[in-house]
Amino acid sequence: MPNRLAQETSPYLRQHADNPVDWHPWGEEALALSRTSGKPILLSVGYSACHWCHVMAHESFENPQIARVMNDLFVNIKVDREERPDIDQVYQLAQQMLTQRAGGWPLTVFLTPDQVPFFAGTYFPESPRHGMPGFGDVLQRVRAYYDANGDEVRAFGARLREAFDRIGPLPPSDDDSMPEAQLLQAAQHELAEAFDPVNGGFRGAPKFPHAETIELSLRHYAARGDEAALERALVTLRRMAMGGIYDHVGGGFARYSVDAEWAIPHFEKMLYDNAWLLRLYADAWLVTREPLFEKVVRETAAWAMREMQSPAGGYCSSLDADSEGEEGRFYVWDTAGVRSLLSKEEYEVASRAFGLDRAPNFEGRHWHLVLAAPLTEIAHELSIDEGTAAVMLDSARAKLFEARSKRVRPGLDDKVLTSWNALMIAGMARAARAFGEAAWLGSARRALDFLHATHWNEGRLLATSRDGRAHLDAYLDDHAYLLAASLEMLQSEFRSEDLAWAREIADALLARFEDPAEGGFFFTAHDHESLIHRPKPGPDNATPSGNAVAALALNRLAFVTGEMRYAQAAARAIELFLPSMRRQPSAFGTMLTALAEQLEPPRTIIVRGAAADFEPFRPVLDKAYRPATMTLYVPASASPLPEVLAKPLAQAAQAWVCEGMTCLAPVARPEELRDLLSSPHASTPSPSHAQGAHR
Repeated sequence: MPNRLAQETSPYLRQHADNPVDWHPWGEEALALSRTSGKPILLSVGYSACHWCHVMAHESFENPQIARVMNDLFVNIKVDREERPDIDQVYQLAQQMLTQRAGGWPLTVFLTPDQVPFFAGTYFPESPRHGMPGFGDVLQRVRAYYDANGDEVRAFGARLREAFDRIGPLPPSDDDSMPEAQLLQAAQHELAEAFDPVNGGFRGAPKFPHAETIELSLRHYAARGDEAALERALVTLRRMAMGGIYDHVGGGFARYSVDAEWAIPHFEKMLYDNAWLLRLYADAWLVTREPLFEKVVRETAAWAMREMQSPAGGYCSSLDADSEGEEGRFYVWDTAGVRSLLSKEEYEVASRAFGLDRAPNFEGRHWHLVLAAPLTEIAHELSIDEGTAAVMLDSARAKLFEARSKRVRPGLDDKVLTSWNALMIAGMARAARAFGEAAWLGSARRALDFLHATHWNEGRLLATSRDGRAHLDAYLDDHAYLLAASLEMLQSEFRSEDLAWAREIADALLARFEDPAEGGFFFTAHDHESLIHRPKPGPDNATPSGNAVAALALNRLAFVTGEMRYAQAAARAIELFLPSMRRQPSAFGTMLTALAEQLEPPRTIIVRGAAADFEPFRPVLDKAYRPATMTLYVPASASPLPEVLAKPLAQAAQAWVCEGMTCLAPVARPEELRDLLSSPHASTPSPSHAQGAHR
């Protein structure tokens, strides 16, 4: 008989609906049961695409004997970390405090009835293995300790609460002597020390994309001409695009690489990684015009639209690492199978290009595809021209894609998260602008309109939906990312109603999340459920810092609307995190970007006139990498408009270049605009950096 999770919107929770465990979703019913029964809480946090979450579920949660112990000794609560990032943040931090080890998923935490953790870990095997205790034994011992050591548990809980109270942005100190403008250069020094010059990325295995450091480096190059920063970004982007973290058959990036060479990924594909990387590869293409970067953008956008966008318009959350019970099974190959699909000529090219002529690289018996050799080298070796080799490789990829599409697919987590959708909307809109692709912009538009219709309810934003059922009050990241995505959409396709909604989102962000006394924004709203800790996060993580994105977007909104209260809130947030940024600047990539745009306000270019007259301006404005510039094509029909955007109409479209709140005289010819933008602040680096390109 299904348990309570059968009624939830989260596919991850529903995966556990038939467990013999008496699971509860997080909520007052479960918390009250713990208080009245005196049973401690067993909190299990995971997500749908998590490989080790599946392993622990199969080993323990589907085991009737272990489930019986869980039901007898604990109130069992299952949480999807993607729907409840507030709970996940708090108890991941608690796990690190309790164990002095990094956290992860599945997260296993034992709580007192008042939600204070007293024992924690991540994955526990069914029986003792590799120095880890068996989960059944852990359950018995934890409950015995809890029953016998009540005073100690309560005292420890008090100390933990005190430790939580000390967590947050660092206060100013006498060591805060570094000028704000030098923080950007200090971050680049830290990144240079951690950079892997051979493989790209930072430090060793496992290796994550760290999109925030790539973006910071690209922007630093645009602002300061730092060639070393540019090289760190480009080497990393190239090596990822050539490695197995990228799906060379179907497009899109896996979560991370288990090795330092980007060859073998943890195969789950998350919407948020691909959203941020889509934007970065589009930006890198603007800098270099490198074919490899264009290939990645086109294939990743196609993957997102084909496999991740729901019929209603929202983007789904993730693709599982596993299929048919095995991690990576959907993605890996054997040489005999590939040979049977391709012609002799296709195999000669594809085997060299994808590393099939080398030893198996996955579990000693399978091949996971990487770009192992450039086409120029393959063509020379086979005595054919490069164009023929390219045709053979494209044909081989198409056949592999068709064959793979017939395999059992990894599970799709089809819930729609506001925050992750906002990231993909921004990525699609940015890429669409760079490449002039109307279909990508249409995809972003459908997703934004879906969020407005389904996740916005009488002035309140909701965090998640599935099958059109939206619920859970949204978090800081939802509001900040959606505001930033709205600004990206306004630059791609200006609609007055989008600007009006952006202002509503910004007002909700200020009213519900800002700390008026200290500055910055809490992760949860003022009227949110009270947990044992209320974080105010500043550093970037797998996704950008909500505080940083809020500061960046609010500051930009101020220059679009003329309402400086938005910029003032942004300044207060940045000021709050300055002491922390001075201690470790490279951990605050997005906040440093916000700081840079506070020190030197973003340039705004307003093109005003008939929409049909905008096209001659687009090559000048959309095909250049100017990360500190906003471009708005405001049609004559747009109304109402803030005074900042309500430029006078003429017979032909005109462009105003505004520095902060001061605008230069309008220009009517794209050539004049190009000359006007040739100053060092706004110039586009030459595409002479293109090298090492693969098809």
